[in-house]
Amino acid sequence: MRMPVPLLLLTLALALTALAWSPAARAQAIHRCTDASGVSVFTDRRCEDLGAASRVPRPLPTIAGEAGDAPARTHLGCPRKLSDLVQRIGAAIAAKDANDLAALYQWNGISDASANRLLDRMEGIVRRPLLDITPVLPAPDPVVEADGTITDANTDGFYPQATPPQRRRPVGLRLQQTLSNGTPTSTVLGIRRSYDCFWISL
Repeated sequence: MRMPVPLLLLTLALALTALAWSPAARAQAIHRCTDASGVSVFTDRRCEDLGAASRVPRPLPTIAGEAGDAPARTHLGCPRKLSDLVQRIGAAIAAKDANDLAALYQWNGISDASANRLLDRMEGIVRRPLLDITPVLPAPDPVVEADGTITDANTDGFYPQATPPQRRRPVGLRLQQTLSNGTPTSTVLGIRRSYDCFWISL
């Protein structure tokens, strides 16, 4: 005996509603918050509940009418400023386009097998939602005596140097993202400067 069409549609609608209310479908969003001391906190609660302010990455310009209003691809050539590199990484992830991310990689001397592994990693990176991109700074200089011996490795940067400290330039970029289950994860991309452009490395 066949089920009447209205009853079949009702059963299907109820099944879809039950699926939408399943715990996996209601995964909590991860919020990036900045507390009063400037420290970033990732949480599934509202930032206001923690006494912190929401920190949302700056939206990229979009092209109206494209699928999901895709981020505009306004770049020409290679990124010559670090801020351009950061914006292009964000645009590649927003567009879920591993090719755009691969265009920022310096492929000189990479074998075919290594290139395939790198492209697989880039594909995984662009599939995850991006929370933020933060700089990775080099370790502070160690404390050195006049004869050249290292007194303290100064890994925490506590001890001041006799000479004025030089401005430390980032050596990498940390991508703060979330996995499909909402777990925070991060990937560090190395930065290289070559041919007057910034390039990433994995």
